[in-house]
Amino acid sequence: MTLQAFLLLGAALFAVGLYGALSQQSIVMLMMGLELMINGLVVAGAAFWFFVAPSTADGQVLVLVAITVMALEMAMGFAVVTALFRARDADLTDQARDLKG
Repeated sequence: MTLQAFLLLGAALFAVGLYGALSQQSIVMLMMGLELMINGLVVAGAAFWFFVAPSTADGQVLVLVAITVMALEMAMGFAVVTALFRARDADLTDQARDLKG
């Protein structure tokens, strides 16, 4: 595959994630949209790294670290959403608006 194909894939993932993050009111769907956006950036970054320096494994390690951080972020986010739902029965962003200080 070419660099352009990987960048097109990354842009498509980012665009779908942006649409999902901006159009949904469910907190879980908003988080899924953000996750898709980050995945698009990871795909584009890994493609650039592969085509710039294919002999080194630095890009693969960076992608592995980024995916690990994304998994931890999603786990923490779902824990907060679950606690919010159990405490206030709020599953939409409008219902959770009163939490800001």
